[in-house]
Amino acid sequence: MTATSPRAPDLAADAAAGRIAQLRDAYREERERLIAAGHSLPVGRLIAALTRNADRTLRALWRAQHMPRSALLVAVGGYGRRDLFLHSDVDILLATAAPARGEVAQRIESFVAACWDVGLEISHSVRTREQCLAEAAGDITVQTSLLERRRLAGNRHLWADLDAQLRDAIRPAAFFSAKRLELRQRHAKYDDTPYSLEPNTKESPGGLRDLQVILWTAQAAGLGETWSDLAAADLMTMREARLLRSRERTIKGIRATLHRIAGRREDRLVFDLQTPVARELGFVDGDSRRASEELMQRYFLAAKTVTQLNTILMQNIATRLFAAPGEKPEPIDEEFSNRGGLLEANDPRIFERDPQAILRAFLTMQQHSELSGMATATLRAMWLARDGINPRGRASPASRALFLQILQQPRGITHELRRMNKWSILSRCLPPFRSIVGRMQHDLFHVYTVDTHILMVVRNVRRFAIAEHAHEYPFCSQLMAQMEKPWLLYVAALFHDIAKGRGGDHSLLGKVDALHFCHAHRIDPEDAALVGFLVEHHLTMSLVAQKRDLGDPEVIGGFADTVGTHERLNALYLLTVADIRGTGPKVWNAWKGRLLEDLYHATRRVLDGERPDAAHRIDARRRDAVRALNLGAIAPSLYEELWSRLDIAYFLRNDARDVAWHTRMLYRFPDTDKPIVRTRLAPGSEGFQVVVYLLDQDYLFARVCGYFAGKNLSVLEARIHTTGHGYALDSFHVVDPTGTVRYRDILSLIEAELTGQLERGGPLPTPGRARISRRSRSFPIRPQVDLRPDEQGLHYLLSIVAGDRTGLLYRIARVLGDHGVSLYTARVATLGERAEDVFLVDGASLSNPREQLRLETDLLAVLDPQR
Repeated sequence: MTATSPRAPDLAADAAAGRIAQLRDAYREERERLIAAGHSLPVGRLIAALTRNADRTLRALWRAQHMPRSALLVAVGGYGRRDLFLHSDVDILLATAAPARGEVAQRIESFVAACWDVGLEISHSVRTREQCLAEAAGDITVQTSLLERRRLAGNRHLWADLDAQLRDAIRPAAFFSAKRLELRQRHAKYDDTPYSLEPNTKESPGGLRDLQVILWTAQAAGLGETWSDLAAADLMTMREARLLRSRERTIKGIRATLHRIAGRREDRLVFDLQTPVARELGFVDGDSRRASEELMQRYFLAAKTVTQLNTILMQNIATRLFAAPGEKPEPIDEEFSNRGGLLEANDPRIFERDPQAILRAFLTMQQHSELSGMATATLRAMWLARDGINPRGRASPASRALFLQILQQPRGITHELRRMNKWSILSRCLPPFRSIVGRMQHDLFHVYTVDTHILMVVRNVRRFAIAEHAHEYPFCSQLMAQMEKPWLLYVAALFHDIAKGRGGDHSLLGKVDALHFCHAHRIDPEDAALVGFLVEHHLTMSLVAQKRDLGDPEVIGGFADTVGTHERLNALYLLTVADIRGTGPKVWNAWKGRLLEDLYHATRRVLDGERPDAAHRIDARRRDAVRALNLGAIAPSLYEELWSRLDIAYFLRNDARDVAWHTRMLYRFPDTDKPIVRTRLAPGSEGFQVVVYLLDQDYLFARVCGYFAGKNLSVLEARIHTTGHGYALDSFHVVDPTGTVRYRDILSLIEAELTGQLERGGPLPTPGRARISRRSRSFPIRPQVDLRPDEQGLHYLLSIVAGDRTGLLYRIARVLGDHGVSLYTARVATLGERAEDVFLVDGASLSNPREQLRLETDLLAVLDPQR
């Protein structure tokens, strides 16, 4: 042995380390080059290049580590199918003929460590051939991963043997059933819709996983491994294959951009990333919509096509794998039959010959309650023939009559309109509908795409007409029963938001579309006028109810003039309730319902001939309040002193129930020297009411709002009044925005704590920094402040729009106090995460334009979400 021989192992280790360093540098250099070129490189080429880089590096490492001849390196999963994204795991299998022990185990451990040293984020498993077969037989996930296997390096005989045995072991029918169940469970997890606010580009319905399931089940059944293979096997047409490849490129491009911008494996289009991804992909903000909304519509349209073709192809594969049911179809008419509860076209080519048959199919679904759906072959035939519903076809009187018949049926309207939208038929019947399919609205309160929202509103209106749902909104059901032609409301619902995203006033643009539809479909001019009115004014009733002073007779009179008739009032009320409820699950609440109902009844009285003057309104409220107080054995002589100090404005702004409650709580203390705070559950609404009575003081409104903000409670409405002898009589409607508080349990605590805080006084606390939601951070609302005289020129209306957050009203109240502004009423409308507040205010400084500008500037400063 020479003197240098003990250095041989060290030299070998140094050489191996140097080789690994070279591989690491080469791998990372190529990866960084691909990341830098990613935004200009077609996504298919990017994925292929990333896969080749990983292949090259793994094979070089296999050689450098001198792996045993008996071992085998296999790419599996997404990497196996050459579908490697920037931050995807590199899935590999290290297979051996016998359990790895001794030097073989050490070599495998060394290889895995080297992979991580190089920078490969591997997900590895070490199994024998027998273990691979056993685990694949017992675990559908393992079986699916191994289905996409390809040899990278190692023992060819072991590969051939393992490949053949895995191929023989698969049971196509059982595999299909397991993957279809897995798909349904995954879809249910994501609410069975591709239209999520933050969709997962891989796992959500319409995502890449839906495409992979098709290819997995087809490959297991021996029907092909590519879209071209499936077309050659007559599972799909070449047109469908091209369309699917196009949608796949779109979604893969979005996912690749997500990985690049996030710098990690991120498959969700989360709010924070939607705007940067949109800009990276070339979308720009426009006058009427954000770049992120353009991106989301592109994604949703691609996902919608994927869901359509997934349904068709999975059923086509099932037809090849499973014997057709033996039951014979039961004829419905010359065109359609009932096969096992599914509508089946007797000749699927009928839709190509006569596109009107598409509408007749949906009409037949409505007219036959025994049908639960449509046969896949029929759906596919309709989908392929959908372009036959073109301008010439739509102009046919028969086609127009069929569409109206669908809207006029006694059942199935919502189901069939949704089915028509799912299969891209509805946008062929209503061309303006096409531009709002998949259109997201990043306004912090709409949680559905415009097309989904519209159909949700149709569904809500429809439920008013169904006896089984009368318990949900009894008053709406009562009004709906009075509608002579309820289907006119369905038409108005279809068009009320159809012009979203075009720029301009979508209500007026939608009215033009609605009137054009009515003219083309030969709807009676009087009925068409009602539809046009509803579309034009679908926001009016909500705005008046939530932002105007319903105690002002001129407000009620003006709204009555706008409505004009009982029929229009009934229809507008129904559409307004349905619209707000269809905006999002958290937008509607009982308080908004009460405001709308109060406005409805006040307007109805005016239309019935009641004089909309203040004196008449006050007399009526006084009489109703006296009757309520008499029930409590409270004689008028006991509260005459209190009432004598309350002016006209008080009785106009408070209804009889509130006047009676205030009187019962306060008549014993007209000149108290201590604060009086009383609470009760809000009658006919959610939340609770608070009345505060004490000698007026500066910043009183701010102090009360600060207390509620500290308890994480939200003020929906405030009415501020100063009596003739200088006392503040302020009332508040308060709710818990989280919905977790039991109101009855906290009323006594609120009374005690707020009374104590008002007695102590002291400086106002500094507002805390509120937590902003991810959605608000990603799609911030530009704060708006508008100050203008009210209709009578006696006070000012201050309108504020901003992103909602805890303590917002407190911040506003402090600014109003700083400027010496007196508050009379506050309406706080929260639409999702968007606050739209309206205040009736007054103050000497407001007549000075310079002081107005200072007030507006200070308000904008506190509305800034970063402060």
